[in-house]
Amino acid sequence: MNLKLTEAELEFRDELRTFFTTQIPAEIRERAAGGELSRDDFVTTQRILNANGLAVPHWPAEWGGRNWTPVQRHIYLDEMQLAGVPDPLAFNADMVGPVIAAFGSQEQKEKFLPGTANLDIWWCQGFSEPEAGSDLASLKTRAVRDGDSYIVNGQKTWTTLGQHADWIFCLVRTDPNAPKRQQGISFLLIDMKTPGITVRPIKLIDGGHEVNEVWFEDVRVPAENLVGEENAGWSYAKFLLGNERTGVTRTGASKARLAKAKKYAAETKVGDGSLLDDPLFAARFAELENELVALELTQLRVVASSADGKPNPASSLLKLRGSELQQATTELLMDVAGPDSLPFDGTDIASPDWAQRSAPVFLNYRKVSIYSGSSEVQRNIISSSILGL
Repeated sequence: MNLKLTEAELEFRDELRTFFTTQIPAEIRERAAGGELSRDDFVTTQRILNANGLAVPHWPAEWGGRNWTPVQRHIYLDEMQLAGVPDPLAFNADMVGPVIAAFGSQEQKEKFLPGTANLDIWWCQGFSEPEAGSDLASLKTRAVRDGDSYIVNGQKTWTTLGQHADWIFCLVRTDPNAPKRQQGISFLLIDMKTPGITVRPIKLIDGGHEVNEVWFEDVRVPAENLVGEENAGWSYAKFLLGNERTGVTRTGASKARLAKAKKYAAETKVGDGSLLDDPLFAARFAELENELVALELTQLRVVASSADGKPNPASSLLKLRGSELQQATTELLMDVAGPDSLPFDGTDIASPDWAQRSAPVFLNYRKVSIYSGSSEVQRNIISSSILGL
């Protein structure tokens, strides 16, 4: 295997590196490093990226795509995360956008895709329910056809950033009598301003408001907002999740966090040396660096083999291991901070901001082994679809 980038790829990487570090405001990148981005930060960043053809490079060319090679796509994600640039909103760029581009009507493409790429429309995801998380096919939110509309009733939960959203893409049950649960599900696009929708915040373990409950009470949705065919939504959901799981590996972000931890460890005095001189700490750094290299190579193989709208089950490997390494790097950074990780929003104390943020970020990142399919679900997919067990 030749792991060396070509001259053209190196030039491509350097161009992106220069753009990300000079064209995206430094204050946004600094806030992104601390995990405290506002809605305006996301919108500003994505509009700059979109204006330069960098928001949705993996979409079809007619809707903003760039026809990049898998290696170019990998370099783009890696450099963006290494520079601390907020990714294009995943619900738009990696989830509903590709679904509409692949399965939507021409009218839906023209109506939604330009605004989705430019973040004129902020999407949120209506998949999980109180009794349908890992077992998503057991969802109960109903959509009953009534003339030219569907009447939607039910509840979604863990709706990330739903408080900012203009639209929600939902899996809804349109045939409760289907022989298999997956066969009675449809993919519906719903305007969040529609009467009957209620958004309620859920406070997380880190004290933040990132996720929500969304209630639907006799919500009337135009039938033209059905994506693809009725009762075929499960296939579109699998396509979406395949894209999402490939994108949530976040090797670049983990590498940037590990580099930050190494920098701070070198500045932390222990005895006659630094924390980085401690053999046990040094071994943890070395192990994580090797694991990230292995994950990065696996990601390249998976991305290169995903095509024709067919999800690659190996994306579950990326989701599983990527989650574990993201959590490991947040834990390492918190351990470097030591007792300074305990105060939060403290005043008149010596603990630096990065250290105070390390414990809340560590707590927040417990989520990554749950969203996009829990680690237990990923292991089941790996055992059945890859290992044939």
